[in-house]
Amino acid sequence: MDSRRILEVIGVGIGPFNLGLAALLEETEYSYKCFDQKSQFNWHPGMLLEGATLQVPFMADLVTMVNPSSPYSFLRYLHEHARLYQFYFFEKFHIPRTEYNHYCQWVASQLKGLQFNSRVQKIEIEEEQLYKVIVEEDGESTVYYAKNVVVGVGTNPTVPADFKDLQNNRFYHSTCYKQNRDETVKARHITVVGSGQSAAEVVYDLLQHQEENNYELHWYTRSKGFYPMEYSKLGLEHFSPEYTRYFYHLNQDKKRDVLKNQALLYKGISFDTIADIYEHLYERTVGGKASPIHMQALTEVQSVSREETGYKLTLYQYEQDEVKELKSDVVIMATGYASSFPSCLESLQSHLLVDESGQLQIDEQFKVRTQPVEANLFIQNGELHTHGVGAPDLGLGPYRNAIIINQIAGKEIYKVYSKNVFQQFGV
Repeated sequence: MDSRRILEVIGVGIGPFNLGLAALLEETEYSYKCFDQKSQFNWHPGMLLEGATLQVPFMADLVTMVNPSSPYSFLRYLHEHARLYQFYFFEKFHIPRTEYNHYCQWVASQLKGLQFNSRVQKIEIEEEQLYKVIVEEDGESTVYYAKNVVVGVGTNPTVPADFKDLQNNRFYHSTCYKQNRDETVKARHITVVGSGQSAAEVVYDLLQHQEENNYELHWYTRSKGFYPMEYSKLGLEHFSPEYTRYFYHLNQDKKRDVLKNQALLYKGISFDTIADIYEHLYERTVGGKASPIHMQALTEVQSVSREETGYKLTLYQYEQDEVKELKSDVVIMATGYASSFPSCLESLQSHLLVDESGQLQIDEQFKVRTQPVEANLFIQNGELHTHGVGAPDLGLGPYRNAIIINQIAGKEIYKVYSKNVFQQFGV
C-alpha cells in the first residue's frame, strides 16, 4: 500500500485566482492545498488607495460567476459583516479596492487548505500520473504529492531593464507607492511615468497632497495620449468565454497581431479616474492659476542617471524628434506587469512543450502540454499568448476554475454555459 498522502490538487500561489480555486474546491470532495510564500493574502497593497475601485463589477468575486449560491460570495461577505443595506444604498457595481482585498482575506480565513509562509521550491515528476512538490516551510523542506498542480503565481512588476539597478524608495514601481507615499510627498519634484490605471491613480492621489506639500508634479507617457480604457458594453464582451474560445483558435501569428491592437481593452484609464483628474485640475486653475501638473504624452524616458539629490531623466518626444532633460527627486514607474517563467517549474522544463517563441503551449482547457507526463499541470493568468485579453480578468477567473475543476473531476461539477454574449466573434 502507498503510504504517501496524495492530494488531488496542489495550487502554487494564492492570488485571487488560486484563492477562487480553493473556495470552489472547498465545496467538493477533492483534497487540495495551496501554498504561498507571503504571510497572508494581500492584493497589491501598494495600490490600495483611498477612493480606488475595482475596474470590474462586484460579481467578479471569487465564485459568483459559476456558483452564485456559494458561501464564499461577495454578497455573503456583506451579509456576514452586516453591510448588505449599506451596499444596497451604495448603489454602485464597482466596489472599493480595499473592500475587495478584505473580502478575499475573509474567504482565505475560512479555507482549510491554504498554507502561507510556504514557498514551493521545486516540482518534479514522481510518476507519469503524479507530481512531487517540495515546499519550504519554516526553513525545512516538506514533500507533498498531487495528481494535479495549478500554478497561479501571477505577474511581476516590470521596470525597463536599463533602470532596474536604480530602484529604491525614491525610484520605484507604482506597486510600492502606498508604502513610500509619506516620504514621496516630502520631495520637491515628483515624476510619474506611464499612462495606465495605476499611473492615473498615483497622479490623482499626488494631486490631493500637492497643495499641502508644495511639490512639482510631472506625468509622462510614451503612449499617444492619456486615453480611457474601452468600457462599452459590447466592448466588455471580449472578456467572455466566447471571445476566449474564438481567440484560442486563431493562429499564433494572428494572435500576436490582435494582442498588439487590444491594449485599451485592459491597459487604459477608467473614465471616472480621467474625470476626477480633469475636475481637480479645472478647480485648481480657477482665476488663472497655473496648472498644478505638467502632463505630456508621446514622450519616452530614454535614460535615467542618479544625481546627488535625485535623478536626471532624458526625455524624447518622438513626433517632434526633440530631446529634453528633467531633474526629479522621486520617479514612480507605473510601467505595468508581466508574466515570467515560474522558478518552481524549472526542474520540469524538459517535459514542458513550448511554441516557436519559447512560451508554454497551453491547451484550450488551460492545461500545459507536457511530454510524456500524464498528470495535469494547469496555468492561471499565464495564458495571455494563447487565450487572449481575458487571462488576467477577475470576471473570468471563476470560469477558468470551473473548467479546471471539471477536468480534474472528469465530470461537470460547476456548470458553464456556451452562450454568454450577444455578438458573434467569428464566422
